[in-house]
Amino acid sequence: MNAAIKRRIERDDIMPMAEYEAGRKERRKDLVAVKRHRRVETGPVCTFYFENYETMWHQVQEMLYIEKGGEEQIEDELNAYNPLIPQGRELIATVMFEIDDPVRRKAFLSKLGGVEETAFIEIDGVDRIVGKPEEDVDRTTADGKASSVQFIHFPVTDAQAEAMKVPNTRVVIGFTHSHYSHMAVLTEEARAALAADLA
Repeated sequence: MNAAIKRRIERDDIMPMAEYEAGRKERRKDLVAVKRHRRVETGPVCTFYFENYETMWHQVQEMLYIEKGGEEQIEDELNAYNPLIPQGRELIATVMFEIDDPVRRKAFLSKLGGVEETAFIEIDGVDRIVGKPEEDVDRTTADGKASSVQFIHFPVTDAQAEAMKVPNTRVVIGFTHSHYSHMAVLTEEARAALAADLA
């Protein structure tokens, strides 16, 4: 698999379950290494997981392995996860707000409505990319409660892509939401990993 080139998981990319299961432990270990520089903690309870072909391929295979839906399940999984593979001039993140205590989590998310509209990536302190939530479903309810999981696209211009590819460029991700205005500076390894998505 060449994650830097492939932009869509096709039916033929899906590994037979017996073959996947035989090498599952090793593949999961390899995936941890891939995800290491694609995971960015932002503030006390939020993590951005930047997706690519490889992370989504593993997700599809895992869903098929866990749910054992066979051939009938494959199309549903491809339809669910292909939209989260960057298409060359975008970055895509699964954003998770992780709070173990259910009472605290409910109170926190009730104040976070619209947070998905305030995510951004800033390059060199001047060029800001505003995130766009995945359009499949509204992740803020009418009463202002946010979902704990968000899918956010960051459309990138050619100039922004070139700037992100320059070694040691300062890249910041964060939110401008009034109840969660946290930011994080990408490590050089994370910047390089995300820049590779912008072929």
